[in-house]
Amino acid sequence: MSLISDILNDHGVDLSWQEALYRDLHERPELSGFESETSRTIQRQLEGFDCEIIAPIGGFGVVGIFRNGAVEDRPVALMRADFDGLPVRETTGVPWASTRMRQLDGNAVPVMHACGHDMHTTALLGACALMDARRDAWEGTFIALFQPSEENALGALAMVSDGLVERVPRPDVCFGQHVVPGPAGAVMSMPGPALAACDSITITIRGRSAHGSMPHNSIDPTYAAAMIVVRLQGIVGREVSPEDFAVISVGTLQSGNTNNTIPGEAKLVLNCRFYNDTVKRKVYRAIDRVVRAECAASGIEEEPEIAYSGHGELTDNDSEVFSKVRHTFNAVFGKDSITASRWTASEDFPSIPHAFNAPYLFWTVGVTPRQQWEEAEAADRVALDVPGNHMGNFLPDYLPTVTASTRAAAAAVLTYLVRT
Repeated sequence: MSLISDILNDHGVDLSWQEALYRDLHERPELSGFESETSRTIQRQLEGFDCEIIAPIGGFGVVGIFRNGAVEDRPVALMRADFDGLPVRETTGVPWASTRMRQLDGNAVPVMHACGHDMHTTALLGACALMDARRDAWEGTFIALFQPSEENALGALAMVSDGLVERVPRPDVCFGQHVVPGPAGAVMSMPGPALAACDSITITIRGRSAHGSMPHNSIDPTYAAAMIVVRLQGIVGREVSPEDFAVISVGTLQSGNTNNTIPGEAKLVLNCRFYNDTVKRKVYRAIDRVVRAECAASGIEEEPEIAYSGHGELTDNDSEVFSKVRHTFNAVFGKDSITASRWTASEDFPSIPHAFNAPYLFWTVGVTPRQQWEEAEAADRVALDVPGNHMGNFLPDYLPTVTASTRAAAAAVLTYLVRT
């Protein structure tokens, strides 16, 4: 354990370049599926290390493979970082804030790294620098995987579909991390379900259009959609045990284009999240029942269309991997290695270890300035006073966050690869 600490505290390894890289990534974010510039930036950085580079893979994905020593009988450890941005307008006011506008579905939208993926990428590249510089201290294979398109839940599966399993050594263990609101530099880990499973569900209801003055000539899909929205809330409130967790959020309700026309079609897009697959199946059966029953009650003649997308697997940390890595985290971070709480957000990260049938650990790192966090906690106003992921004012406290994220990534990998 002392050797791992020595590596992480090696001041001879220059990581000063990380800040300029982070600011560059933050200022030039790219939307999911369009991350060409970011991919090239990652590749250029990896070219400075002694590693094999595989790119592109799964669109704009990049993999760096670091082999060292007698790799045949030593473990393989994979660490993943995502690097896409979001259609969010930045309000941080920092000099390196994003002002980008990009086309998305025919509309010009602002683009921002509002979820911290720029920090994830910066940290993993820093871990690559540590691993590359201290080859004397470890043996085996380290895989640095940079994944596009996490926000639309397509990137991990795209890399798998593009031959990831055949193109890289099979990892014995996989790792991932995410920055979140919390004391800056705190590393938060836990065994078992840590992030929720999720799906998007698009419900299309086709009625019959008519003039707004003649509603009796229509079959109104807007009315049916409104009743479905109301009834969906009763599924969690009345069919899910209070001891279980489930979320059904109606994120989109689209119907009509003018005030004097009853439209012929309405569309709802739901976002659903769970920590338990049994609960998930029960809720999905209930959603199907409610949608079809409300359409029938409203006289809708055509069967509603129910389509699933945006799937995210349950992030379910392996208990043995957690115990092993948590021991390292405790030694490296001391009181800043703390137990995480379940996070209701979702990730497509598990698709990567699932493809390899490998155990994994996914942890979070706090980004909120310590004083701000402590004051918000004391006033019981964390949700109100602390910027969260996907908000326009979300901005990590740089130094403690990048230091902890870089060291956590390297520490987890070294837990399995350090020379003994």
